Amino acid sequence: MSNKLFEQVSKCVICEPELPLGARPVVQFNPRARILIAGQAPGINVHKTGIPFNDASGKRLRAWLGLNEAQFYDASNIAILPMGFCFPGKGKSGDLPPRKECAPTWRAQLLAALPNIKLTIVLGKYAQAYHLPQSKHLPLTELVKSWREYWPSHLPLPHPSPRNNIWLKKNPWFEQQVVPELAVRIRTLLDIHNA
Repeated sequence: MSNKLFEQVSKCVICEPELPLGARPVVQFNPRARILIAGQAPGINVHKTGIPFNDASGKRLRAWLGLNEAQFYDASNIAILPMGFCFPGKGKSGDLPPRKECAPTWRAQLLAALPNIKLTIVLGKYAQAYHLPQSKHLPLTELVKSWREYWPSHLPLPHPSPRNNIWLKKNPWFEQQVVPELAVRIRTLLDIHNA
């Protein structure tokens, strides 16, 4: 069933008329995955390559997780399901929001097909509103500061985009306190031992 579902998602064109570069769903999915990364929507580099987080955001995210590329792109470990599966286009101040068709069409089915998820990493306000609905009115800093309320099943993070460099400089506690605990939990869940 999950292979058929993944194939259906990969061929989805439900919002293609609204997409400036056409439909190209980018997800990483395997029912054995123990970690889910719930993000926003692919950027233009990800759209071009078809590889999730194949950009500066991905490099920072992998550093936060303490994973190399091989570990990160092992779908039996990490599932990557953005709120919108295709590049939504550019707006005045960055990429447009995820298309609204994706989540109601696919998300519940995909999440149900991921029975082994132990940690959901929630990136960005659209994913946070879906996965942590009780917190959708909290400002980002307040939400991330309250991370222990959702731990160890969920972790709200700032988006790893370079656009958040100012936020990271203003909030050094995040990389001092949250990131090390996240990396330990990732190693434990994936049974990774330091050499």
